[in-house]
Amino acid sequence: MSFNSNDFKGFTFRSGPVKNQIKQNSTFWDTNSNDVDVDEFLGLDTEVKKGKDLVALAGYKRAISNFVNIVTEDNIPVVFNSNDSSYTDGKKVVIGANLDDKKFDVAVGLALHEGSHIKLSDFALLRNLENSIPQEIYVLGEKMGVDKYTILSTVKSILNYVEDRRIDSFIFKTSPGYKSYYHSMYEKYFYSKNVDKGLLSSEFRTEEIDSYMFRIINLHNSNRQLTALKGLKEIYETIDLGRIQRGLMVDTNEAFNVACDVMSVILLNIDPIKVKDDSQDGDSDDENGDSQEGNGSGGSNTLTDEELQDMIDSDSIGSSTTPDENLGNDDGSDSIELSPRQKQMLEKHFEKQEKFLDGDVQKTKLNKKESRDIQSIEESGATYENVGSDIPKYDWSGSAVGKGTKCLVVRKLTQAVIDSDQFGCASSYNQGSYSRYGKYNFVEEGLRLGSMLGRKLQVRGEESQLKFSRQDSGKIDKRLIAELGFGNSNVFSHTLTERYNKAYLHISVDASGSMSGTKWNKAMTSAVAMIKACDMAGNIDVVVTTRTTNYGRGNSGQGVPMIVVCYDSRVDKLIKVKNLFPALGVSGTTPEGLCFEAIEKDLIPGNSNQDSYFINFSDGQPWYSNDEINYSGDRAEKHTKKMCDSMRAKGISVLSYFISNYDLCDDDYDVKAFKRMYGKDAEFVNATNMMAVAKSMNKKFLDK
Repeated sequence: MSFNSNDFKGFTFRSGPVKNQIKQNSTFWDTNSNDVDVDEFLGLDTEVKKGKDLVALAGYKRAISNFVNIVTEDNIPVVFNSNDSSYTDGKKVVIGANLDDKKFDVAVGLALHEGSHIKLSDFALLRNLENSIPQEIYVLGEKMGVDKYTILSTVKSILNYVEDRRIDSFIFKTSPGYKSYYHSMYEKYFYSKNVDKGLLSSEFRTEEIDSYMFRIINLHNSNRQLTALKGLKEIYETIDLGRIQRGLMVDTNEAFNVACDVMSVILLNIDPIKVKDDSQDGDSDDENGDSQEGNGSGGSNTLTDEELQDMIDSDSIGSSTTPDENLGNDDGSDSIELSPRQKQMLEKHFEKQEKFLDGDVQKTKLNKKESRDIQSIEESGATYENVGSDIPKYDWSGSAVGKGTKCLVVRKLTQAVIDSDQFGCASSYNQGSYSRYGKYNFVEEGLRLGSMLGRKLQVRGEESQLKFSRQDSGKIDKRLIAELGFGNSNVFSHTLTERYNKAYLHISVDASGSMSGTKWNKAMTSAVAMIKACDMAGNIDVVVTTRTTNYGRGNSGQGVPMIVVCYDSRVDKLIKVKNLFPALGVSGTTPEGLCFEAIEKDLIPGNSNQDSYFINFSDGQPWYSNDEINYSGDRAEKHTKKMCDSMRAKGISVLSYFISNYDLCDDDYDVKAFKRMYGKDAEFVNATNMMAVAKSMNKKFLDK
């Protein structure tokens, strides 16, 4: 079936597939054509290729799950295929792992299709199909030489076809906004150039079950040729696609009754002599053993691919008549004979159609580790954010055209994320070396320092009241009422309550490779100290993030900007710092402002009732580059400054500390660049004096 994107009324029939703007007619039967892309999508490669972007897969799954739940109005689980069950079991939707932007629409269409089956189909009837088929059909089949198993499988296939039309029509009418995904799915599986040619050819014109099933599966195609087989027009009228389209087929049981009626028509029109011949000596119709199947008494014309395509494009076949008039000749005398290769391609696509109807669409599998890793990524809330759209793309020709790049945001650091080793800046390797090699314990030292700072910050959670008596207005001071008799009218008082504003503190730590050693340890000591101190204060929310580039399997050897929310006091307990922070480490480059842009929308703006701070620890200029963007020098400086200015416009105070292993002078190039980015808020700190940074921030928070 195909849907007309401009028509909300239902299904429309057409003569062929939508013209592909990329593929040329010469590739019609090419093994590298769109039809072979189906193989790739169906997961014939059965294993996820190296370099699969698990973060992107998690995002696709999240989006597909949302679509399925919206359309079905039910919380139907969507899972990746990680075992042999690649079809819906009536409880969950299974999707393949070979996904990217080009295959996404088809995947959504399949998921919606499976989800609608779960919502609308009677799986109990399907499971008891053998006993539900009327006995007279089995008797008729035996008379015609058709065994019980063949009848069962054929009825099942017919039922699947009719049921698919029923449920897809319902979803299309009730959720027209998702019709484009159905378009993509049906263009992939049904409106194939292979099928269009097959329907017009001499193939599948003998009264055999395969011929009937091929013609039935493609009844919605306007090239259907209803006189290609005896009884086919009766079958078409029995199924009645128009009635299904109008929503008049109410349930699976009705679809089953139609399937049984169609099976009876097939059995009544199968030539019993041919069935018997097939089971006897294997005699063929000609001396050489070559079957004349589908040639018809009038013979057929052999055309090249290009000639056949020209006929279809010129509307000389199939499209010039109304659906019911498009009958063709009973004997196939006006049909086209396909070459051996074309026949092979047609059989291949017919097989795919049959598997689709049976729910047996092969889907690329994830191994156990990949399944665990995707689950951990989903739990972490990891997503890609588009950033740097105003940064020119690096081009040796001198042109400056770019669309930005993506930044990975991990919104929740978990032990599962660490164990997955997907991200170099937060991995079990760092966690192991932390204890194994006795490296500087910034967690322990930071908590110790934070306890000292926190005792001073506790005053922020306290209120102080100052009472002013003998005022000429305000609240009557009961102690002064007696003085009214002596002419004193100043018996009123005012009470001033002093309290600190609630504060929000976001600490962003540069986790690039150049921060290794003393700089990283001291910066993280300061960050942990502030976490502890703010926890003791009670009215300061603190978030700690690290930023770097990630060289995961899905990045084709290129790192993507990455920012990790390591701690959020609004949802995390202090124990998380002790358990997970040892896994944090350094790696990659410095995509400074790109990471700021990715996280900016999550920052809390400052106002009269809440103070907001963004504190940056960094050791140099921003630098990052991939095939999409060149983030360095002046363009990186300006973009980082732009992000800081944007934060300030929201009432966020930006404090930036340049960390170095030695004292810097004002003439240093890096110092000048840092000042250009952060302005008056830029400070320069020797790594060995990072404790002074925590103390200075502590002092700032005590200012009323």
